Formats: sequence, C-alpha cells, structure tokens
Amino acid sequence: MQIFKYKATNKGNKTVSGLVEADSEEAAIDLLKEKNLDIISLEKTGGKGSGGFSIVIGGIKAKELVAFSRQFSVLISANVALVQSLKLLTEQTKNLKLKMAISEIADDIDEGVRLSDAFAKKPHIFSKFYVNVVRSGETSGKLDEVLNYLADELEKDYDMASKIKGAMIYPAFVFCGLGIVGVIMMIFVVPKLTAVISETGGELPVATKVLIAVSDFLAGFWWLLLILLVGAVVGFKVLKKVPAVKKNIDKILLHLPVFGRLFRLIYLVRFTRSLHTLLIGGVNISKGLLIVSEVVENQVYKDLILATKKEIEDGNSISLVFSNSKEIPSMVSQMMNIGEKTGKLDVILECITDFYGREVNNMVANLMTLMEPIIMVVMGIGVGLMVAAIILPMYQMSSNF
Repeated sequence: MQIFKYKATNKGNKTVSGLVEADSEEAAIDLLKEKNLDIISLEKTGGKGSGGFSIVIGGIKAKELVAFSRQFSVLISANVALVQSLKLLTEQTKNLKLKMAISEIADDIDEGVRLSDAFAKKPHIFSKFYVNVVRSGETSGKLDEVLNYLADELEKDYDMASKIKGAMIYPAFVFCGLGIVGVIMMIFVVPKLTAVISETGGELPVATKVLIAVSDFLAGFWWLLLILLVGAVVGFKVLKKVPAVKKNIDKILLHLPVFGRLFRLIYLVRFTRSLHTLLIGGVNISKGLLIVSEVVENQVYKDLILATKKEIEDGNSISLVFSNSKEIPSMVSQMMNIGEKTGKLDVILECITDFYGREVNNMVANLMTLMEPIIMVVMGIGVGLMVAAIILPMYQMSSNF
C-alpha cells in the first residue's frame, strides 16, 4: 500500500486536502471519487501505508499518541475549528500511519461525522477508553478540557510504562549477553578443553560429564535449539490468546517473587486512573467499569471489574467484590466504599492512583538496586560451575602424579 497526498474540492465547492492510502495512483483516484471529491492534484508521498512489513516497524508509539492528544487539546482550547486543527496536526505528525489516520478523521468530520465516531473507526489506534472520554467531552460541551485531561492521563501512563521498561532493559541485556557468550563458549571453546581432559582417561566428575554433554549437544544441534526458542515464543503468543491459558498466565504473573507485587500495583493504578478519567468525563460508573475491564489487560482483574459491574447493576456497593479479593488491598476497597457513600468516588480514585503510583515508582527504583546483586550471584554461579567442571579433572590428574 502507498500513501498519496491530495488536494480536491468537495460538494460545497470547498478546497480540501489530505492523505489517501491505496495500491496505486488509479486506485487512489477511485477512492477519492467515491467520496465525491474532484481532484485538483495528487502526488505520492515518500512512505508506505499500513500494508506489508510497515505494520511491524511502522506502528504508532504511545509517545506519539500523547503528543497528538496534547497538541489537539491546545488547538481546541484556542478555538481552532476541529477540521482545521486536524489538518494542522496532519502536517506536523511525522508518523505516516498516524498522519493517514488523522487525515481520514478530518475528512469524516468534514462530512458531518462526530469526532468520537471518527475516532471509533480507528480501533487499532484509538482505544474504547480514548473514544468514550472524547465522546463524554462532546456531550458535556467540554471537549477541550477533556482532551487536555486525557493527554495528562496518557502521559502519566506513558511515563510509568517507560520507567518500568527502563528498569528491565539492564537485566535483560545482561542475561541475553550471558546466554550468547555461554552458547559461544559451549560450541567453540569448551570442546577443545574437554577433548584434552577426556584423552587422559579415568573417571570424570559429574559436573564435567554434564558440561561435555551440553557442549556436544549445542555443537551438533545448535539449530534445533534455535528452532525450539522460536517455537516457544510463537507457541506462547498463540496459547496466550486462549482465555483459560491467559488467565493462568496472568495469575502466575501476580504471584511471581519480587515482580508479583509490582504487577499487582501496576494493574491497580491502571484501573483507578482509567476509571477516574472516565468518571471525570461524565461516563456513568457501569459503562466506565466495562471500558476499564478492557484497559487493565489482566484477566484476573478483568473478571473482578466485570463482577463489580454486575454487583452495581444489582444495586450493591462497588467495593463488595474488591473487599473479598486477595488481589486488591483492603485500603482500596475501604476508600472506594467511603467515596461511594460521600459521592466523591472520583476524588478517592485520584487519591488511590497518586498513592500507589508513587509506590510503583519507588518499587521500580528499588528494583534496579535489587537486580544488581541478583545478576552478580547468577553470573558467579554460572561461571563457578563451568570453571569447576574444567578444573576438577585437572586437579585429579595432578594429584595422581
């Protein structure tokens, strides 16, 4: 697919411009004619659309969506018309996929489609959460305020995700490096050392036998290991789509040593922040819980939220399900109960988000400090076992003389 920049006139003889995605120039012309546009100019841009390999490498990053929301909010606050705001953002946006989406949204609005409905046509970019917050702003007549608040919340989510990913980069890099070095040692270095040891005869220690067996396997069947690794990654992704398997994986994540509490806090902050944003935007509690259940991205918490939604629809308290769950801190359910009784649930949710958000930040910071000694211990054990497997038989040989 290719992207073409066009300038045309619509039914009202008004000049419009934008981007269109098509396989060829002829196909682009046909698409524009279907929209009842008379083409003035049409030229190919320097990038590819959403087809082929660009899907993998040309996605929209969270940072880009945050920037779009922030800029859109500023333009709306300055009383710039919706279509004109989107046209300006189309020119400023560098990501071709997002540029195409904004251009199409601008065209939809120009044809009379509501902004939230235009966003809803792009579910791969704008989530249900995003669309419903925008829709609530349209309904209340406070679109600029809602967009600004949405940008703030997206930025907070992005910052938290960035900190967590940043904390994981160092240990992931170290363990990957150790794995690569270990495999290279096993394939190219260890066989030469163990060959000398084996020629001396005599009974070899168990550690040395294991080292030789692993080395021989990797040297002869390294390709099988590669296939198994790729198969494991692909298989994991496929199995994760099965509801029962995903729920079990999500349960395991919540009870991992060290990381389990961090995951629980992340999901909790995601839930409270998202629900708070929706309530501030005017979305009712029942619909808000339904939307948030899709945002939280953990099946255990999703089930809890949906069960809470059912309890509310039956006339019960929002804190009833949470108070009976081991995955939710008792303070959360108690504070939500107070917020519900006082009619200040949105304020309570904001307090909970701030409190546990700071705790997540502290845990991420402490995680880096904790990972360093763990990495050193793992490295020490690995190197120690390898050295022992080589040195022990040499020590035995020298003691025989």
